[in-house]
Amino acid sequence: MRQSTTWKANGILWVLLAVLTGLIVCPLITVFARAVIIDDRLDLHQAWSVIADSENLQTVFNSLLLGVCVVLFSTVIAAPTAYFLARTQLARHRWLDIVFMVPFMTPPYIASMGWILFMQKRGLFQQLFPATGSFSEGFFSFGGLVLVMSLHVFPFLMTMLKNAIRNIPASLEESGAVFGAGFGMRLRKIFAPLLTGNYAIGALLVFVKTLSEYGTPYTLGRRIGFYVFTTDIHRYSTTAPIDFGRSASLSSVLIGICMGLWLLQNYITGKTSYRLVGGKGSRPAKTELSRIAQAGAWLWVVLVMLVAIGIPYFSIIATSLIKLRGYGLAAGNFTIAHYEELFTTSKSLDAIWNSIFLAVSSATICSVIGTIVVMAVRKAKGLLKKVVEGISLLPEMLPGIVLIIGIMLFWNAIYQAIPLYNTMGIMVLAYVVLYLPYTVQYVTSAFTQINDNLIQAGRTFGGSPFYVFRRVTLPMISKGILAGWMMIFIIAFRELVTASLIAPPNVLVVSTYINREFEQGSVSLGMAMAVLCVLITTGVLLLMNAVTERRKGK
Repeated sequence: MRQSTTWKANGILWVLLAVLTGLIVCPLITVFARAVIIDDRLDLHQAWSVIADSENLQTVFNSLLLGVCVVLFSTVIAAPTAYFLARTQLARHRWLDIVFMVPFMTPPYIASMGWILFMQKRGLFQQLFPATGSFSEGFFSFGGLVLVMSLHVFPFLMTMLKNAIRNIPASLEESGAVFGAGFGMRLRKIFAPLLTGNYAIGALLVFVKTLSEYGTPYTLGRRIGFYVFTTDIHRYSTTAPIDFGRSASLSSVLIGICMGLWLLQNYITGKTSYRLVGGKGSRPAKTELSRIAQAGAWLWVVLVMLVAIGIPYFSIIATSLIKLRGYGLAAGNFTIAHYEELFTTSKSLDAIWNSIFLAVSSATICSVIGTIVVMAVRKAKGLLKKVVEGISLLPEMLPGIVLIIGIMLFWNAIYQAIPLYNTMGIMVLAYVVLYLPYTVQYVTSAFTQINDNLIQAGRTFGGSPFYVFRRVTLPMISKGILAGWMMIFIIAFRELVTASLIAPPNVLVVSTYINREFEQGSVSLGMAMAVLCVLITTGVLLLMNAVTERRKGK
């Protein structure tokens, strides 16, 4: 019986391996192949000449410089914020944790559009503060690009550091204080070494997300003439003369950099990891700030919220309500006509429904495939298990634009056999490939809380494997599945790079609709769609949380 179960489990793993290979591995192999195979022959010299081209070398340098600067500036924002929310009186205000996730929930291209509208010539800043003259126009520089991208990704680093700081026992800091170490020395000798591993993970995540980001470099970076990996890969793939060879070569370099960084991060965390949470438990540390220091902490937190959330959202909402842009924020120049147009024109309604369809279908398919992957991996052992699990998580480690280029090349090559390319189906497939790791991670996390005795008890009392899964396992992992579904829906609904690269002709989604209206001068209409996008994703988040809380209460 056990041997039969093992054969069945291995059979499922082989099927999953075949499916994941077709979805993920084959497109990646196609990218590398397109970079080095020219006219049906191996030509490494051609690939190297593309990479060594002065324009492409400048792109590589720009990307690395931007990544380093965003990591540094994100650290400046995240480190003090994490300390205040973990160790001081501000830690009591749990609502701050939710507020500081708003920048992540905001699509980066929408936030950058908000900043552009706020800081541009005759923009909202100059209208509010006319005495400043052209001061705000200095924003359109490399520093402005770093600022906008840092404001989007700093919550990742802040959350990681905050949780790590909370796990540092009070006894360690108190021991340092007893032996005469001041606050600065305790930061250097106690906090910094203990946080190195967590910081390495967060910094790597910020760096890779910066290299992979397309929306902000496209909307703001292109405006200041600062081109990076993603914008050049996109340009080579969509602008005549189309050159997929150059696109694939740059994609290969980007893959190499990201994978090298993952290996470096694993090495650093392996050398600097400390087990601070044990069975004995520990007393959480708390720093009591004086009134002046507490006021300074609140001032810092409010300033970060104002810059990261207040300015872009004020700009987006205000612009969506402006009747005539030439009159700006003048009294009587506000209207809701742009919102009415969204719900009365077929173009905007189609974009909304297309986004909903893609988000729902991709989230649902990911939930099914991801749950099957986790179930199969848990029951199996050996190398096959690790390979399937590794491939399912591979898209998380790679820039999304690289995977999209691979999907374009691979499915175009097999179009005669499977005519999926240039249809809505290829968009669903691309979304599934990009977001499958979310379901795998959330369901895996849910599984760690299930005691195997519960499953064994169900089988002991005569339940079939399917019955045990339906009545025992599924109800207990449903929260993880729902959380993964929700996260995929939110991100897929606002996805830009996939839709801009492989959407069929005349098919718009919310992101491409916003981008097109912004570029064509219908800025208010585009910002009205941006507001609607945020409202829909936030509404789904609140609805899912309400459903989860209701299930908890039962």
